[in-house]
Amino acid sequence: MSDAERLVAVGRITGVFGVRGWVRVYSYTQPLENILEYGPWLLGGDPQRAFAVVDGQVHGKGIVARLAGIDDRDLARGLIGAEIAVPRSRLGGTSESEFFWSDLIGLEVVNLAGASLGTVSELMETGGNDVLVLSGEKRRLVPFTRRVVQAVDLASRRIDVDWDADF
Repeated sequence: MSDAERLVAVGRITGVFGVRGWVRVYSYTQPLENILEYGPWLLGGDPQRAFAVVDGQVHGKGIVARLAGIDDRDLARGLIGAEIAVPRSRLGGTSESEFFWSDLIGLEVVNLAGASLGTVSELMETGGNDVLVLSGEKRRLVPFTRRVVQAVDLASRRIDVDWDADF
């Protein structure tokens, strides 16, 4: 599967909204409402089912959406817990200094001394800056800041960092 076809999780269905089949959505995108632009959504496991987003809006701290073919509360209830995925190509491009978190997952992280610190297993938002969570010989947390991250090379699947291997 090419990078453009690779599926990226952009949110999940968390509940129902009203009686006409609308669902509550926890969006992983920023801003939250961007998730509404990435349809159709692929929901479920194997096989995944595609749903066109008919309508949607920000509601409180989340999103509510109406999906094609889901027109009552019982059908909507069956979608609770489903991960929402879209092909990577739907997310669009980025500038050289911007990255989607999903593009960083799996990249090897190497410090300036050439020591491999592990691979990016996830990222987390701390408020001040994002943090790379590395798995490998041990779990490491590395700040994703301009001072620490020296280079990100998506083609060679590597991130160079100014970070001591002992941390």
